Amino acid sequence: MTYQNPPMPPRKSATFDDHTLAEIRRAAATGIYDIRGGGTKRKLPHLDDLLFLGASMSRYPLEGYRETCGTGVTLGTRFAKKPIALKIPVTIAGMSFGSLSANAKEALGRGATLAGTSTTTGDGGMTDEERGHSEILVYQYLPSRYGMNPRDLRRADAIEVVVGQGAKPGGGGMLLGQKISDRVAAMRDLPKGIDQRSACRHPDWTGPDDLEIKIGELREITDWEKPIYVKVGGARPYYDTALAAKAGADVIVLDGMQGGTAATQDVFIEHVGQPTLACIRPAVQALQDLGLHRSVQLVISGGIRSGADVAKAIALGADAVSIGTAALVAIGDNDPAYEEEYRKLGTTAGAYDDWHEGRDPAGITTQDPKLMARLDPVRAGRRLANYLKVMTLEAQTIARACGHNHLHNLEPEDLVALTLEAAAMARVPLAGTDWYPGKAGF
Repeated sequence: MTYQNPPMPPRKSATFDDHTLAEIRRAAATGIYDIRGGGTKRKLPHLDDLLFLGASMSRYPLEGYRETCGTGVTLGTRFAKKPIALKIPVTIAGMSFGSLSANAKEALGRGATLAGTSTTTGDGGMTDEERGHSEILVYQYLPSRYGMNPRDLRRADAIEVVVGQGAKPGGGGMLLGQKISDRVAAMRDLPKGIDQRSACRHPDWTGPDDLEIKIGELREITDWEKPIYVKVGGARPYYDTALAAKAGADVIVLDGMQGGTAATQDVFIEHVGQPTLACIRPAVQALQDLGLHRSVQLVISGGIRSGADVAKAIALGADAVSIGTAALVAIGDNDPAYEEEYRKLGTTAGAYDDWHEGRDPAGITTQDPKLMARLDPVRAGRRLANYLKVMTLEAQTIARACGHNHLHNLEPEDLVALTLEAAAMARVPLAGTDWYPGKAGF
């Protein structure tokens, strides 16, 4: 009997995988690049690659039911007359009215207020719903200047000058015409139904010297009361942090490439910027070199999902974190309850990222009145508050296990890394060793 080898199955290319082949065909057929929302979908080194060293013999753990663990943080202590005191070190990132519905903006404000933290306006101005339901509201001052006016600058509790965003450092955002309703058009001083693209840089300054002048102008307009944040994308974190601090920022928000966006080119989201994990330690180092660590607060964003992520970012030197995509999921985005409708859009719950099209079944990333009505801002706000509560409790649990009575007492020495990449980025030892790549003396 002659033995015959079974036929080999077809072998697909790792370089030209199914997604790549489909994108080449789509580009060839349409002649336009792909636009989407959300964050990067490629796997990157992240906070999951770090582990905490709980207390045993060398550390004394705290008892969760009898010993407190503080969570509060104050932002804007450097120059502002009225710094912001938050009960928890988790804030809500800037997401615009226009990209989000009015109900979604109200829900974010309600949830943040219940949890004792702040929310942020995003591009396109300040809505009355958001201001009315946000006890602490940060006003974003963006290159587009859409909706910007001195009255709202003064109505805000802090001002965030946006230089860059993690999903698209060096690039501007997009808002397609189908989402520019009468109200959005009026707030942004744009024609209804016409696509718009936000600028990638501020029109009246080109560098840190001009930024220093702009920060001075904003302080004068607000009588030096409001903390001034500067938000940068995770591209060159050491130098960008140092320059923002020298320009006079009270708070620096650093957004890694796992951060989301309302809409931009897919090639931007997947191929520009650095992972959040790679950005934290250089930014902290910059502040330490200037003698400003903890005097200028550092807020980290981009892929923060759990209390463990919060605790790890703080242990690496951050003062607080900011969440965007996770907050939208908490209030109902990508809800499996709408799976049938997501499938009609050619996607599935958990993968929907065509936020720019304005057809979100959950009523969050849309201006369609019928879809918007599906989102109850009161219920959604409570869901967000519950999520923020759980994140805080998780972070406290970890801090107590490491022997700390405040989240800000967490430190790099509480961490080890699971991979060489994470060890190098976080500058903490590879698990089972006392070494990380680049450590002095090795």
